[in-house]
Amino acid sequence: MLEQVVNLLKKSKHAIAFTGAGISVESGIPPFRGEAGIWNRYDPELLELNYFLTHPEASWKAIREIFYDFFTEANPNAAHIALANLEKRGILKAVITQNIDDLHFKAGSKEVYEFHGNSQHLKCTQCKHVVAAKNTSLESLPPLCEKCNSVLKPDFIFFGEGIPPLAYDKSFAAARKADLVIVIGSTGEVMPACQVPFEAKRNGATIVEINPIATQFTPQITDIHIKMEAGKAMEQIIEKV
Repeated sequence: MLEQVVNLLKKSKHAIAFTGAGISVESGIPPFRGEAGIWNRYDPELLELNYFLTHPEASWKAIREIFYDFFTEANPNAAHIALANLEKRGILKAVITQNIDDLHFKAGSKEVYEFHGNSQHLKCTQCKHVVAAKNTSLESLPPLCEKCNSVLKPDFIFFGEGIPPLAYDKSFAAARKADLVIVIGSTGEVMPACQVPFEAKRNGATIVEINPIATQFTPQITDIHIKMEAGKAMEQIIEKV
């Protein structure tokens, strides 16, 4: 099946990747769902927009532990690097990611559509001033805006918040144009992001899924299911391409 995927990549005119939390597990970032998932340890309400706005200190305590303690030390793994390599070769046209960990950019990918935003920036809830998370102290919570002293919020999507329009539009436009989609590490459970591969399938794309387990995509739209960890599968694919 890996040979099939290699041949599909070589023949494709507009291949894209769609990635979820599973691609970053090998970088030490825990997934949100499943046995070792973050939501087994934290109440999802902590990342609900209205809760954040009314209880910023409690919400920020969880945010710091979940995202900034885990993400700061994480580095791209073989799967991230392979996707960046495919883009450099002109084979992969874009990466659409549900992840907010910035690892695709760190790996060298350029055309990345971050469906749920990015944890590396903080935005003021009032004046919308944006600062780099790495330059902001999280010792005293919640962090406050240097311009107006209002609460800063991570620039990623909370429950109850809309998808960034530009990322949304680019993602679905890429899906409609794609002839091949490599789906890596996504369970297919999060709306509306999970509709991106379905949109590609409706427009005639071949769907390759790389995931050790079956997902919502597997019985519905997947053409080839590679039951391997992302890094191992992508390493072998990039060697053969």
